[in-house]
Amino acid sequence: MFYYGSGNPAPWNETMRPGDNKWTMTIWGRDVDTGLAKFGYQKTPHDEWDYAGVNVMVLTEQEIDGEMRKVLTHPDRNGIVYTLDRETGDLLRADKLDETANWVKYVDMETGLPVRDPEYSTRMGHRSRDVCPSAMGYHNQGVMSYDPEQQNFLIGINHIC
Repeated sequence: MFYYGSGNPAPWNETMRPGDNKWTMTIWGRDVDTGLAKFGYQKTPHDEWDYAGVNVMVLTEQEIDGEMRKVLTHPDRNGIVYTLDRETGDLLRADKLDETANWVKYVDMETGLPVRDPEYSTRMGHRSRDVCPSAMGYHNQGVMSYDPEQQNFLIGINHIC
């Protein structure tokens, strides 16, 4: 398998492009021999903020709900750290990097969809203010590391709202 992220939709004006804008903002897992997609998980359907989650993805083995799992972890510009089963693409965890992330209330673990706060939408006719994170995102192009002994990630983040 190889893994990568697809970027944000265009134009940035979200009112001009209705729908989820599949397959933007997606973590892809592809078979290295055939090139066929084994999974795609869309993190921010209909991205309004230019979060373009194409940055670092780390492959580790972690204990999730009492079971050792081979996982892919991706801290996204949108302020969420996603943990997927790296074979199936199933969403295992979706945690805010920081509680100030306000465009999203939480990620519904049944559907995998973010539950948005409409106050921070960028739709035309609505003046949004203090959206967090900014377009730079909480985690942009920096790298991260994982300490398996402590079971902790070390992640540099931007705190710009």
